[in-house]
Amino acid sequence: MKIICIGRNYLEHAKEMHSPVPAEPIFFLKPDTAIIKDNQPFYYPDFSKEIHHEVELVIKINKTGKNIDTQFAHKYYDEIGIGIDFTARDIQAKCKEKGLPWEKAKAFDGSAPIGKFIDKKKFADQNNINFQLSINGKSVQKGNTKDLLFNFDTLIAYISKFFTLKTGDLIYTGTPEGVGPVAIGDKLQASIENEILLSFEIK
Repeated sequence: MKIICIGRNYLEHAKEMHSPVPAEPIFFLKPDTAIIKDNQPFYYPDFSKEIHHEVELVIKINKTGKNIDTQFAHKYYDEIGIGIDFTARDIQAKCKEKGLPWEKAKAFDGSAPIGKFIDKKKFADQNNINFQLSINGKSVQKGNTKDLLFNFDTLIAYISKFFTLKTGDLIYTGTPEGVGPVAIGDKLQASIENEILLSFEIK
């Protein structure tokens, strides 16, 4: 099972990170050990002092595909969920300064909590899905798929040029603006259209 994460897929997030807007999807991978399921807690790692939250909609691949045409990409997923892409921002900055890969800032154990999935048929328009992240009851990130630079079908078609997609693979589709730090004791809740699908604590 692969976890494929999309970077800079919302314009305002690219701006807040002072990063150029991509002309094509940017992606990186996380190992399966990054996943946290069943609302289990996230344990703050001792190698970082600046862990940031990035809430993202997640699509789950339902069959094997390679070189998928955009017009057929919708057949390769049935469910949409929500997750967090945790980032060790201090480590990421050091890696960037040296021009080094930054998987250790993005792909560490526990860096991809994931919630429940919803049948995509429940959404009247997949290009108009609201989602948000709250910390300690306060909304910190809000997004809508209408603001995606590259929509779900475009992502599936693009990724499948490089990687064969297999059943169970997860695509974290990008985070909206409002990323920021978490602290021990924080309680995070992520929702799609006001339905809470992920709820856990930082320990």
